[in-house]
Parts: sequence; structure tokens; C-alpha cells
Amino acid sequence: MNTRRLLAASALAGTAVLALSGPAFAHVTVVPEGTAAKGGYAVVDFRVPNERDNASTVKLEVTFPADHPLASVMPQPVEGWSVVVTKGKLAKPLSLHGKQITEAVTKVTWTASGKGIEPGFIQQFPVSVGALPEDADSLTFKALQTYSNKEVVRWIEVQADGAEEPEHPAPTLALAAASGDGHHDSGTTETAAKTAPAASASSADTDSTDTTARVLGVVGIVVGIAGVAYGVLAGRRRTGSSEA
Repeated sequence: MNTRRLLAASALAGTAVLALSGPAFAHVTVVPEGTAAKGGYAVVDFRVPNERDNASTVKLEVTFPADHPLASVMPQPVEGWSVVVTKGKLAKPLSLHGKQITEAVTKVTWTASGKGIEPGFIQQFPVSVGALPEDADSLTFKALQTYSNKEVVRWIEVQADGAEEPEHPAPTLALAAASGDGHHDSGTTETAAKTAPAASASSADTDSTDTTARVLGVVGIVVGIAGVAYGVLAGRRRTGSSEA
């Protein structure tokens, strides 16, 4: 009876760890490939995991910040997905390479032409953006994730300072300081676009490594608990033998 209880406790502990680690993978996020420096250009990945086990993600809509419009937004083609870039007029024109920009991208929409993001998978959507604002520490991109069963998850909640993370946080891009010599770390839009494929592969490898590490950590915890249970049981057996 004691053995069964100990093994049951070990199994429950392992399940709890898996349940707690699951939500870390569930959010739609935006991550720079390299450095996203203020005033510069960068390639950023919108990472979309599938949270459902009975539906695929078939659409992603990302709204770009209106308070800090970006003059240059260039999505990288993603196999199996079509992309539509929506622009809007600016109340105040932007200056880019000596030219006045009167409109900027307000939204980018990706729609699956095939199966989309199936259960158990994650997809990255790379975009070259710039010039990044010099008067902000971060940019917030609100996103809508649509599933094949018509469910829409709204990743639009803004994280408040000092507050707990909301249930559906909006993807937020942290901006690094510009380099001390006055030049920006991320280069030009053309350079960012050219490096996007290789960087995407690197990010995917990082995701895979992180996932593997977490899984191995969970397995280690479960094995450790089982070992403690075995040790307790063995100790009780030895005690019983000595008393006999």
C-alpha cells in the first residue's frame, strides 16, 4: 500500500510540473533576431504556438503600433501562408532616408493556404521592420489568432507595470539602446531581409533546444521523486528485517 501511494505521489508531481510548464509555450510572442536597437532596423519573429488539440491555427492578424508607426515593414514569405499588408494615412509624416512617408503599415495578416499550424506545432512569421523609434523602450503588437473551428483568441492585453501577466498578453518587443558611436546595431532593411531565413532557422533551433531542456528537467524531477520513494521503501524493509 505504501509503495502504491509513493508512486502515485511521484506521478502527480510530474503531471503538475508539466501542467505548469505548458503555459510558457502558449503565448503569441514577438522576438528579435539579434538586436532590435532604437533608431535602427531589425528582423522580428512573431511566434505562434497551437494551443488546441482539436483544431489548427489558420490565420494570424498583427496590428502595428499607431503611437510609433514604422515606415518600413517587409514580411518574409512563409511557405503555406499568404500575407496581406494593410497601410493607413499618417497624421504626421515620417522621414525615411531623406524622403517624406505619408502612410505606414497598420496591420499584417497571414492566412494558411494549407493545413496551417497543426496541434503540437509552432510557426514563426518573420518581418523586417524599421526605423525603430528612439523615444520608446518597447513596442506592443496586438494579435488575433484564428483556429480552424472558428475560435478567435485575442492577444491584446497590455502588461501593466508591476502587475501580473494577463491571460492573453499582447506581443511586446523590447528595444535595446543604440550603440555609443551613434550607429545602430541592426543595419539596413535590405541587410535584415537578407539575413531573415538563416536567423529564422536559428530561432527554431533555439526553441527546440529550450523545449528539450524543459522536458529533460521534468523527467529528472520525476526520476528524483521516484528515487526518494524507493529509498524510503528500502529503508522500511531494512528496519523490518532488523526488528525480526
